[in-house]
Order: sequence, then C-alpha cells, then structure tokens
Amino acid sequence: MSSRRDFITLLGSAAAWPLAARAQQAGKPPTIGFLGANPAIESQRVAAFTHRLRELGWIEGRTVSIEYRWAEGRSEDYAENAAELIRLKVDVIVTSTTPPSLAAKQATAVIPIVFAAANDPVGTGLVASLARPGGNVTGLANQQSDTSGKKLEFLREVVPGLRQLAIMANADNPGSVLDMSEAEVTARRLGLEVTKSEIRRAEDITPAFEALRNRADALYLCPDALLNTNRIRISILAVGARLPTMHGHREYVEAGGLMSYGSNNQDQFRRAADFVDKILRGAKPADIPVEQPTKFDLIINLTAAKALGLEVPAQLLGRADEVIE
Repeated sequence: MSSRRDFITLLGSAAAWPLAARAQQAGKPPTIGFLGANPAIESQRVAAFTHRLRELGWIEGRTVSIEYRWAEGRSEDYAENAAELIRLKVDVIVTSTTPPSLAAKQATAVIPIVFAAANDPVGTGLVASLARPGGNVTGLANQQSDTSGKKLEFLREVVPGLRQLAIMANADNPGSVLDMSEAEVTARRLGLEVTKSEIRRAEDITPAFEALRNRADALYLCPDALLNTNRIRISILAVGARLPTMHGHREYVEAGGLMSYGSNNQDQFRRAADFVDKILRGAKPADIPVEQPTKFDLIINLTAAKALGLEVPAQLLGRADEVIE
C-alpha cells in the first residue's frame, strides 16, 4: 500500500493521466467509493449504476472495485463515511442526494465526486454553475424544487377542495429545505394556506402527524433519505390522519403513498455511471457540465386513493406513467 502512495506522490504533477491508468500502474483496478443513504431504498439505483458501468467496460470485482458506505438514514454518518472512503484512497466518489454530496465535498477538494440526484446543486453550494461546475464536483440535478408547481397541480385535481396544505421536510437536508421553500411560495401563490412541518429524526415523525391532525387537507413531502427510510410508517400515519400525500419518488407510492412526481432515479444513476466512466478515463469534473433530468414520472396509487375516499379523475390516470392498484 505504501508503494502505491509513493507512486501517486511522484505522479502529483501528472494529474492529467487517466485515473484508471494510474491505478493500473499501482497494480490494482480503480476504486469507486459509493456514499449512500440506505441499501434497502437504493438497491435498484445501485443495480442501474453497476449495469451501466458493465456496459462501459467496468466490471465490479474485475476491472473496477466499489466500496459502499451507507448512512442507514442517519445524516450525521455521511461525514464519517466520506472520511473513510478518503482514507481508502478511492479514485472517485459517487453520491446519491444532497446531504452525502455536501459531506463528500467538505471532506475532499481533490478526489472527484459525482452526485446522481442532487436538488439545486448551485443553490446548495455543490457547484459554481451547471455549465462549468469548477472544483472536483459534478453530476446530475433532480430539479426537485422545480417540480412543486406540477405536484400541486396534480394534488388539486385529486383533492378539489384543497385549501390547507401541510409541507413536511427534514430540516437538516439543505435540498429538502429549498424544496419546502419553493413549495410554500407556489402554494401561497395558488391561494393555499400553508403549515410547515420540520423533522430531524425518525422520532419526530409521529408527533409531526399528530400536530397536523385537522390542520391540513393534503400533505406535500420533500424527498429525503430519512423520510424514505420511514416511508411505510409515513403512509400508515397519513391514511390514519386522512391526508392525501404527494411525494417526489415512486418508492413512497409503492409503500402506500398516494402520488409521486419527479425524476426517474434509476435513469439518473445510469447516467451517473457515464460521468464516472469519463472521469476514470481522464476527464476533470470541473469541465463536465451538470446535467438535468430527462425523464419525469407520475405514479398514482389507487389503493391509497380508495383508502382515503378519493376518486382519481380518468384524465389524470391517463397522464400517469404508472398506476398501482
């Protein structure tokens, strides 16, 4: 291991060499560090990522190694996991959402970082601009904050008497805070009364729902690993409180939520593999523009609608990418 460090030190001035070539010179394949939230909620995303890597010639365990580190829904673990990947001297770090991406950026200004689905990467300080990210970070935005108008439009079609909207977000997730702010502005512009519900831990979820009882006609949830990890409990509490829910990703709807609208996560992670491929072949993150989503999905759960006593208009069902019955 020490000989590898010595070799990389000698090549410090040869930063333009492809990372894969440098790793090969050191006698081992390049290593990708994957900084994730929870394997249970990201297994399909990881599968899409590794499948695309194979198509590009990077076969896990043969031509590339992947070190996975999971926070298991605890955002405070991202910094420690990022530090561990740096100690392992990985060649590139792949992150999922905004919190792990910021943790990785704060931990290293040298190792390339690729985020697969970050909300407003400029607004959260991940990159200087979408066209020229600068520094060691690039990836794919999910435009979560930009979808609030569409989400509320769909919600109003299903809940025609919508007057009071609750918005729930993890206050420790900068991306979710931005989403909450944009959703609030959009809702007030539509003449809705807004109640904000901020959580930070799993223990905050049940009390948050109790506080919302009889204070809202529907609930807008800002996507976040903490909420995703607890999505089944959230769906049960929402039905118990008679609250139709709007989410950002399909996992929530599969777990009993009413609707979701947002970028296709598996597609995002496939495209993240293309970023990693470019970097391992010598491209610099600073020169790779941040990409926007190309596919947005509307998912509707008719079982949830029935449990809430709602009828989904046929026109909206026709626009859905998927209907769960």
